[in-house]
Amino acid sequence: MSLCARIAFPAAILALSVLPAEFASAQVRSPLPWRIIYPEQRTADVRPIGSLPYVPLPPSGPPPTVSAGDPGATKRFLTLDDAIRIALENDRVIRVLAGVTAIASGQTIYDVAIANTTVDQQLARFDPFLTVNNNWDHLELPSAVFVDPNNPVDSIIFGRTTNQYRLDAAVTKDNPLGGTWRVGVDATQAFFKPGVFPLNPELSSSADISYTQPLLQGFGRPANLAPVVLARLDTERSFFQLKGALQEQVRGVIEAYWNLVAARTAVLATELQVKQLEFNLRFADAQFRVGRRNNADPAQARTSLALFKSSLISARNNVLQSEAALRNLLGLPPWDQAELVPTTEPSPQRYLADWADLVELAAQRRPDLIELKLVLEADEQQRIIANNNALPQLDAVGLYRWNGLSGELPSGNNLSTGPGQFTDWTLGVNFSVPLGLRRERAQLRQRELILARDRANLDQGLHAASHNLATTIRSLDVAYEQYLAQREARAAAEENRKVQEGVFGSQFQESFNFLNVLLAITDLGNAIRDEAAALASYNTLLAELELQSGTILETHGIRFYEERYGSIGPLGRIAAPACYPQSHPPGPNYDRYAPGDRPAEQFFNLPQAGDFGAGPERLPPADPLPPAESLPPIPLRRPGER
Repeated sequence: MSLCARIAFPAAILALSVLPAEFASAQVRSPLPWRIIYPEQRTADVRPIGSLPYVPLPPSGPPPTVSAGDPGATKRFLTLDDAIRIALENDRVIRVLAGVTAIASGQTIYDVAIANTTVDQQLARFDPFLTVNNNWDHLELPSAVFVDPNNPVDSIIFGRTTNQYRLDAAVTKDNPLGGTWRVGVDATQAFFKPGVFPLNPELSSSADISYTQPLLQGFGRPANLAPVVLARLDTERSFFQLKGALQEQVRGVIEAYWNLVAARTAVLATELQVKQLEFNLRFADAQFRVGRRNNADPAQARTSLALFKSSLISARNNVLQSEAALRNLLGLPPWDQAELVPTTEPSPQRYLADWADLVELAAQRRPDLIELKLVLEADEQQRIIANNNALPQLDAVGLYRWNGLSGELPSGNNLSTGPGQFTDWTLGVNFSVPLGLRRERAQLRQRELILARDRANLDQGLHAASHNLATTIRSLDVAYEQYLAQREARAAAEENRKVQEGVFGSQFQESFNFLNVLLAITDLGNAIRDEAAALASYNTLLAELELQSGTILETHGIRFYEERYGSIGPLGRIAAPACYPQSHPPGPNYDRYAPGDRPAEQFFNLPQAGDFGAGPERLPPADPLPPAESLPPIPLRRPGER
C-alpha cells in the first residue's frame, strides 16, 4: 500500500473536523462537526442583521428644502468645465442622468482591467508546464509457491516485500500550431526482501522526448490562438463600453448643469412676477380706497398673487431638485453647506452642422458602433473554433526514449547499462472521429448564423446612428429657432407690460380691466422662462450632437490612460516582483467653455428680487440677438485614434 493511499482517508476526516465554527453552526446544523454526509438544506439560513458588517452611508448634512433652507450656506461658484472634472475625479462607478436623479450605468473603472486579465489566462496555455511526482511505496504482495518443486501437491503462501521510490518529472509545452512537446525523466529505485536477487537495490530509469502534432482538428495558429484573440476582443469591448458610459455621464453632467441654470432663471422670473403683482396690488388697493376703482381689481390681484407665490414654491423646489441631480452626478454628498452656483453662461451662437463630417465621425468613433464591429470579429473567431471542432482528430506522434538499469550485485559490485545502450522509439498516426459529426456541424452552422445576425445588427446600428444624427440636427435647429422666437416674445412681453401698467396707472383710464395687466405679467414671466429653457435645451443638444458623433470626450479634453494594477506575479513570493508598466499621469483637460465670474442666470439680464423700486419700472432691455455664426467645429479625428 502506498503512503499516499494510506493517508488519503484520514486527511479527509481531518479536513472535516477542523471546519470553522461559523460553517458548522450555519450549514451543518449537527452536533457532530466531523460527520461526512451533510443533511439536505431545507431552510434558508439567514444571519441576524446585527452580525453583518456595518457600512455607514457617506457623511452629509441635512438637505435644504423650500421651507427649511440652510441660512449658513455659502455659495460655490462652479463652471461647467469644473463640473465635468469633479465628476471624473469621483468616478468609481459611472453614473448617468435619469430624469431628476442619477443612477449607476453598470460600468465601473475596474471592468477593463478585469477583462484584460483573461488575456494572460488564455496565453497561459502556451507556458511550459512542470510536473514532478515523488512516491514512496511499501509493497507486500502475497503469492503461492510450491514447497517442493518436485511435489506439486504441496504449496505455501510466500510474501515478498518491496520498498521503492518513484520519481516522474516532465516538462510539457504547447505551441500555437497545436503541437505538444514533452521532455520527461522516470526513475524507480527498489529494495527487495527476503531472498537473493540479481540486482538489489535496483534502479531503473528512462529519459524521453516526444512531440504530438494535430494534423486536422487543433492544427494551425488561427484555431489555437482564437481564445487569446477573443480575450483581447473582450478587453476592447469592455473599454468601449466604459467609454460609452463615460460619454453618457459627461452628456448628463452638461444637461444637469443647464437644467440648473434654467431652473434658477425660472425662479428669478417668478420672483419678478410676484414683485410686480405686489406693486400692482398696492396700487389697486390705493385706487379702491380713494373710490376711483371697485374692489374687483384688488380681489383679482390677491388671487393671482397667491397663485404666483405657489408657482414660486414649485420653482424653488425645482432648483433644489436640479442641484441635487447635479450633485449626484458629480459624486458630491446631498448637502455640504455650499450652494452650487453655475457661472458658465450658455452659448447663444448657432451651430452650422457639416453632415458629411458628422457621419464620418459617427462611423469611426461611436463606441456602440465600434462594439458591434468587435462583436463581428469575435463571431469570426468563434466560427474558426467551431470549424476546427468539426474536423476529425488526426494526430502524428513521435517518441524517443533512453532506458537505463543499474544496481548492486549479490557480490557487492555495481552493474549498469551503458549510455544509449537501450532505446525505444515510436512513430504513429492516430485517427478518431464521431461518425457524422452531427453536433459539431450543427455548432458550425449555428456560428455562421450568429455571424450573419450580428452583421445585420451592425447594419442596423449604422442605420440607426444616421437617423439619430439627423434627429439631433433637426432638434438642434428647432431649439435654436425656438430660442430666437422666445427672445422676440420676451421683448414684446416687456413692451406690453409697460403699456398695460402705464394704462392701468393712468388717471384717465378708471374703467381699465386689471386682467390685461395680469395677463401681461404672466406673459412676461412665461417668456423669460421659455427663453431660458429653450437656450438650455439648445446647449444640451449641442452635447447630444457630440455624443451622437462619438466625440464628446475629445472635445472636452478627456483622454483615457492605462494604469496597470501592479499585483504580485507567479514568482513574486520567491523571486523579484514582476515589473509592470508604470502609470503615466494625465495632464489636465483644457477648458471648453469660457469661464464666468457671475451667476449664469444673469446672462438673461434679469433684475434680482431686491432690485425693484416703488414703481413699475421697465425691465432692462435684452441683449442683442447673436449673429447666426457657427460654433467651433468638432475636430475630425483619424480612424482608430482614441
